[in-house]
Amino acid sequence: MVKIIIKISIVIITLITMIACEDVVNVDLDTAAPKLVIDAAIKWEKGTTGNEQTIRLTTTSNFYTNEVPKVTGATVSITDESTVYDFIEDIGTGNYICTNFNPVLNGNYTLTVIYNGQIYNATDKLYPTPDIESVEQTVTTGFGGEENVQVKFFYQDNGAEDNFYLIGFKNSTVSFPEYGVVDDEFFQGNQMFGLYIDDLQANDQLTLSLQGISFRYANYMDKLLNIAGTDGGNPFSTAPATLRGNIVNETNPDNFPYGYFSLGEIDTQDYVIQ
Repeated sequence: MVKIIIKISIVIITLITMIACEDVVNVDLDTAAPKLVIDAAIKWEKGTTGNEQTIRLTTTSNFYTNEVPKVTGATVSITDESTVYDFIEDIGTGNYICTNFNPVLNGNYTLTVIYNGQIYNATDKLYPTPDIESVEQTVTTGFGGEENVQVKFFYQDNGAEDNFYLIGFKNSTVSFPEYGVVDDEFFQGNQMFGLYIDDLQANDQLTLSLQGISFRYANYMDKLLNIAGTDGGNPFSTAPATLRGNIVNETNPDNFPYGYFSLGEIDTQDYVIQ
């Protein structure tokens, strides 16, 4: 009995010591000069005019900064073959908004951003997207016997060309959407599907999305998603490489920005779990 009491006392003392010694340690990390981040994903929602579009400008910051620095005072525009579309700054938000954009399928567009005396350019075309034709819900059983809800949405691939798609699922019970990149290499001209599996409950809401994208943007997003999942999100892990998009600094090529200029038609559908 005495031995047991002594052992318990040692455990309690050890736990108290560990709690008392707990301290916050800030690691002295190297801080690089801020770089411009350009979020220029132009999405034309099916069934809308697509005239209102937003481009977001921020800069990188150090690891311990909780707030993302917004960029103010930039000049932002997109040009097609005949028109310049100006994006006007919404002061204090980092958002630059255009209300008269004219989306044309397979049309070519050029992005221009002028900030701190430097000019950034990128070009891309607006990719078409098939319709989400139907949604199917089933239940799957895992190896441990647990049951998960599986949701599929189906769409028809265009067999006349190679296609790349960005598929998204926004779960109402999860803070951030999930994305995946697929291509039609093995499904040319056939029906394809997006798949989401989770511990979903009745009345949970999903927003499904399908967007046509370029081969280069598909490659970029695939790498970005892999980096985001590296080491389970460990903040001290080393990224496998610096991921560069298609936006070029014409004034100083070495000072390249982060981000990507893309354009695509997008189809979305809300679905309630049964």
